Amino acid sequence: MSKANSLLIKKAFFYGIISIIAFSAFCTFFSWMSSWIALVLGIMYAIFLGNPYEGKSGNLTSYLLKTSVVGIGFGYPLSAITELSASSLYFVIIFIIIAIVVGAFLTKLFAIDNKIGDMISSGTAICGASAIAAIASTIKASDKQISIALGTVFILSASGLILFPIIGNSLQLSQEQFGVWAGLTIHDTASAIGAALDFDKGFEKDIAEKVTTIIKLAKVIFIVPLVFLGALLYKQENKKISFPYFILFFVLAMFLNSNFPDFDGFSTIKTAGKKGLQISLFLIGTNLSIKNLKAIGVKPFLHGFLLWMMVSVSSLLAILYFIK
Repeated sequence: MSKANSLLIKKAFFYGIISIIAFSAFCTFFSWMSSWIALVLGIMYAIFLGNPYEGKSGNLTSYLLKTSVVGIGFGYPLSAITELSASSLYFVIIFIIIAIVVGAFLTKLFAIDNKIGDMISSGTAICGASAIAAIASTIKASDKQISIALGTVFILSASGLILFPIIGNSLQLSQEQFGVWAGLTIHDTASAIGAALDFDKGFEKDIAEKVTTIIKLAKVIFIVPLVFLGALLYKQENKKISFPYFILFFVLAMFLNSNFPDFDGFSTIKTAGKKGLQISLFLIGTNLSIKNLKAIGVKPFLHGFLLWMMVSVSSLLAILYFIK
C-alpha cells in the first residue's frame, strides 16, 4: 500500500470516529458512547494507526474544549454558582496550595528537573495541559521537558476519567461530592467533566457535571497568578499573561439561561457541548502514542502519580467529612 493511500485511510478512520461520537447524541444505535470510550478510542487509534494530524490537533482540541465548556454553560442558570457550598470553593484554594507545595517537595525528593517538576505540579494543581502550556512559556521549558510533563498528566488524567466514576459509585458519593472531587483532582477539564457526565448517568439530573464544571473553571482563573509566580521564580521579565477569557463566555451563557429560562434551544446547545467534549477526549487520546509514553521516564511519572494520589485521597476524605 502506498504512503498516500495509507494516510488517506488513517484520515478516513479519524473523521469516521469523530462522526460516530457526534451522532451518538441523536442516534440510539450509538447510545453506548461515553466519555471514557471516546478517550480509549483515541488511544487505540494513536497506537494502531497513528495520529495523521500530530502536532496540529493540539490547538484544535484546545479551541473545541473551550467552546464545548461554554456550550455546557447554556444548560445552567447563574444561581448554580451560589448553590455550591462554601466549603467546595474553599477546597479549590486549599488544594491548589497543597499540590504546589507537595509537588515542590517531590521534585527535590526525586531529584528531577525543576522545570519538569513545576509543570507537573501546576498541571495537577490547576487544569492539566492548559496550566502546563501557560507555565511552560513563562519558564522557557524545552519541547522535551514539556512533552514529559504533558505525557505524565495525560496518563493520570485519562486514568481518573475511567476510575473515578467507578470509585464514586462504589463509595456511594452524592453528585455534589463527586463533582467537587473530580473538579479538584482530575487534571484536564475535559477528563474531569467527562468523568462527571459518566457518574451522572445513574441520576435524573446532571448535578455532578454542573459542580465539576464550575469547580474546574474556578481553578482555571488561578493560571494567572501561577504564571506570575513562575516568572518570579525563574526571573523572567516582561512575560505576557494570557487570561482565560472563555470563562467570561461561560458566565454569559449562564446569564442568558437565567434570563430566558423558557428557551428550548439551550438544552440543544448543552447537548452539543457534551458531544464536543467527548470529541475533545478522543483528540486527547490520539496524542497518547507509544512513542510519547516511552519518553516520560520513571521519576517524573512517580512524581506525578504520588502527587495525584496524595491530592485525590486527602481531598476525598475532606469532602466526605465536610460535604454531606
